[in-house]
Amino acid sequence: MEIKASTFFTPEEQIQIRDAIKEAEGETSGEIRVHLETKLSGKVLDRAAWIFKRLKMHETENRNGVLFYFAVQNKEFAVIGDAGINSKVPDTFWDKIKNRLQTHFRNGNYSEGLIEGILMAGMQLKEHFPHERDDKNELSDEISFDDSGVTE
Repeated sequence: MEIKASTFFTPEEQIQIRDAIKEAEGETSGEIRVHLETKLSGKVLDRAAWIFKRLKMHETENRNGVLFYFAVQNKEFAVIGDAGINSKVPDTFWDKIKNRLQTHFRNGNYSEGLIEGILMAGMQLKEHFPHERDDKNELSDEISFDDSGVTE
């Protein structure tokens, strides 16, 4: 049976991931999204950057969006941040998150890895973009899926 992005995580795991996004964003103006695709054709960073733009993550007020992208059949992933967060965090920050995800993913702990990575990103967002009273949630906390397997 072919693995599909929309059914890769159980409904309970999807709720846990969404709750981690809400928790991570609770004390920051930063925005975190998770996008799963069934199949990747091409380079993972190029595709993640395309998805980042398609999800309008570059349109947040402080340019502080973070995308967790995962192609489930290929088992390839990327974590990318917008210009605002990239200008604040150390160069090694994204590597730390990617290494943590990779450790979990190698052991088949995909939801646990995503949750830990999301919370790590949230801590950095909180440090550099603390929550303000008038902050609003600019992007959906829901996981987005693409089961088509077709890339552009």
